[in-house]
Amino acid sequence: MLSAVAGAQAADTPDAEISNGVIRATIHLPDPDKGFYRGTRFDWSGIIGRLEYAGHNYYGPWFTKTNPTIHDYIFDGSDITAGPCSAATGPAEEYLTGENALGYEDAAPGGTFIKIGIGVLRKPDAAKYDSYRVYDIVDHGKWSVKVKAQSVEFVQRVDDPSSGYGYLYQKIVRLVPGQPRMVMEHKITNIGKRPIESSVYDHNFLVLDNLTTGPDFAITLPFTIHPKSPLRPAAADLGYVEGSRILYRKELQGREIFGVPIDGFGKSPKDYDITIENQRAGAGMRITSDRPLESEELWSIRSVLAMEPYVHFSISPGKSFDWKYNYLYYTLPPK
Repeated sequence: MLSAVAGAQAADTPDAEISNGVIRATIHLPDPDKGFYRGTRFDWSGIIGRLEYAGHNYYGPWFTKTNPTIHDYIFDGSDITAGPCSAATGPAEEYLTGENALGYEDAAPGGTFIKIGIGVLRKPDAAKYDSYRVYDIVDHGKWSVKVKAQSVEFVQRVDDPSSGYGYLYQKIVRLVPGQPRMVMEHKITNIGKRPIESSVYDHNFLVLDNLTTGPDFAITLPFTIHPKSPLRPAAADLGYVEGSRILYRKELQGREIFGVPIDGFGKSPKDYDITIENQRAGAGMRITSDRPLESEELWSIRSVLAMEPYVHFSISPGKSFDWKYNYLYYTLPPK
């Protein structure tokens, strides 16, 4: 049995460097002993440690320290300390079934459940599922990784007869030749006996040039944004919604958090379209997908801005589901 302990981001983590001549990216590879990320929340494949385009860097740690005793993250003076399950970077993905992991509710204490992109985990007790709790990993499955000059392909096969779940997970992080564009392609095949009902969200940890989150940033969506609930007074002092945009009133400081639960999108993939620009940096990015949104929200603190779009899927035994994200990076003309 392997226990998942993250947060010890050592200098000798196994990484892959890829480039198309326009973009250069560092991809952290899955490894139960030395991997950059070894928590039990996010998919271990495709964690991006750095992505450089036109002199700008888009990804990297949003935290300054890690500590295995921290639940999620804490503000500690000038430091932000992340726990094992939250210390991820780049477009990290998590798979959830409602508010649970796959099979968690059905498992008895001591039984097993599934986290796609991680493996088979042990349910230790009758407590509710907690994304920020570190669970023992019973079986990492069988991983294979193919690194090429412009792409990294990950394949994970997991079969857990005790829970009845099994899957073949294929994910490719690919830089488009000659373009400032990255594509993340996914395919899940259900090789178990039970249907896989799940959602995946992409926790886009944007740390553009390590700039403080504030009025230089603007987020634009292709629809009129309707917050699912009114912004609390403290949040309304930090930012606001204006039509199809989310804007900041001030730079976030200290323990300030600004988030927006988003509604107003339709059932077409065209609404999965996020543009984030920073006037001070003179740089931006656009994220699109070929699948419709299930839900979407913004979470941000002083060191990171994260748009979190969700996609839902249901896969019967023997069937597959595929989807992809497109990331376009660009610079802005001078004012």
